[in-house]
Amino acid sequence: MSTLVVQIPQRQRLHASGSLGTPAEASGLGTEYQHVTSPDGLALEAQGRCAASLLPKATTVVAVLADTDVSWHRITLPKAPRARLRAALGGLLEEALLEDTDDVHLALAPAAAAGQPTWVAAVSRRWLRAELAALEKAEVFVDRVVPMSWPDDPPIGHFAETRVDPGGPAQGIAHGIALNWAHPDGVASVRLQGGLARALVPSPAPAETRWSATPGAAAAAEQWLGAPVRVMAPGQRLLQSARSLWNLRQFDLARRTRGGRALRDSARKLFSPEWRAVRYGVVALAVAHIVGLNLWAWHQRDAIAMKQAAMQSLVKATYPNASPLDIQRDAEAVLQREAQALRTLAGKPGDTDLEPMLQAAASAWPADRPAVDSLRFEPGRLTLSATGWSTPQIDQFRSVLRPAGWQVEASEGRLVLSRAPGGSRS
Repeated sequence: MSTLVVQIPQRQRLHASGSLGTPAEASGLGTEYQHVTSPDGLALEAQGRCAASLLPKATTVVAVLADTDVSWHRITLPKAPRARLRAALGGLLEEALLEDTDDVHLALAPAAAAGQPTWVAAVSRRWLRAELAALEKAEVFVDRVVPMSWPDDPPIGHFAETRVDPGGPAQGIAHGIALNWAHPDGVASVRLQGGLARALVPSPAPAETRWSATPGAAAAAEQWLGAPVRVMAPGQRLLQSARSLWNLRQFDLARRTRGGRALRDSARKLFSPEWRAVRYGVVALAVAHIVGLNLWAWHQRDAIAMKQAAMQSLVKATYPNASPLDIQRDAEAVLQREAQALRTLAGKPGDTDLEPMLQAAASAWPADRPAVDSLRFEPGRLTLSATGWSTPQIDQFRSVLRPAGWQVEASEGRLVLSRAPGGSRS
C-alpha cells in the first residue's frame, strides 16, 4: 500500500515587526509542500517539494505537523459520553490553553481510557482546517494527521536548523539550530543559544535517549552534546513520524467518507497491491462461474434435444401416418391428437369429455347436497350450479378431485371443473 507523507508548512506567527512575514506567506500563495513517498510505509522511495496539485498519488496520505504547531497537555480522561467528550475536554483544559477552547482542536492519545491519565494534543482549529481544505481542493485527501513528535519514552532528541529573523543579529550557528526534546513529560522545542536547552535536558541524559540531527545541524549537535548523533534527513524523519499511532483527525475533524468519496476510497483500496490476490480470486471465480454455466446450459440443451428426439421417434413409430413436419414441430400435440382420434373411433370418451367429467363430479359430490340444478359443458370445462354451498363443502369437493388431476374454481354460486395443467391422462 503506497503512502504519501506531506509536511504541513509551519504556522505563520507574528514577527518582531508585527507582520506575518512576506505577503506570499501571509496569503498562502505559492505554498510548496515537502513530501516523501513509500511503497510500504517503511522504506523511503522518493522525496521532494512541490505545490499541492503536483503531489504524487498514493493509497494513503499522512499529513505531519511541525513540532511548534502542537501543544501537549496531560489530563485524566473524563468519563463522558462520546458526543460530549469534546466539551468535557475543553472544560478541563480551559485554563491551560492560550486560546479560546472553541478555537482549539483537541485530539486524544491512542488507546486513551476513561478515568486514566492520557495526553491531549492541541492545535489551532482554524489553521488546521484551512490547511486540510487547501489539500482537498487539490484532490489530496488526508487520511491521518500526525505530530512530528509526541511524548515518548525513551526520550528522543532531534537537532535541526531553524529560520533566523532576517532583521536579527547573527551570533554564530547556535541561532540557527534548535533542539526538539520529546520525553515522557512532554515535548519542547528550544534553540541551543542560552542555557534553556541545558536546563531542559537532564545531565547526564538518560542512556537510552535516541539522538538525531539533520545533516546541516549534525556538527553543532555533536559539539553541544559532546557525543556523535545519528544523521537523519528531513524526509526520513517525516516517514518515521508517519508510523506514529497518533491521529489528530478526531471529533469535528474526523474524516467522513460519503458518496463519491466513499466510492473512490473503496476503489482505491480494491486496486491496491494488498488486494491483488482478492482481485485475482474474484476474476477466477467469475470465469469459473461463466464456464460452469455454459457447460451446464450445453448439457441441458443436449438432454432436451435427446428427449425431443426420443419422443419424435416414439410418435413416428406409433402413428406412422402422422405428418413428419407436425411431429417435428410438436410431437406431444400430435400424440394427444392421435390418441383422442383413436378413443373416438373406439367409442371411448376422453378425460375432458362430458361423461368422465360428470363421473368425477359425482364421485366428490357432498352427501348432504341435493342433485345439481343446472350445468353447462364446454370442451374441457364443466360448470355446475353450487348455490348455497358452504366454504367447507367447496374445500372438500376440491380436495377430493385434486389427486385425480382436476382443478375446481368457485365463484358466484358456480363450480368450474377442468383438468389441472399437466393433469390430463392419455
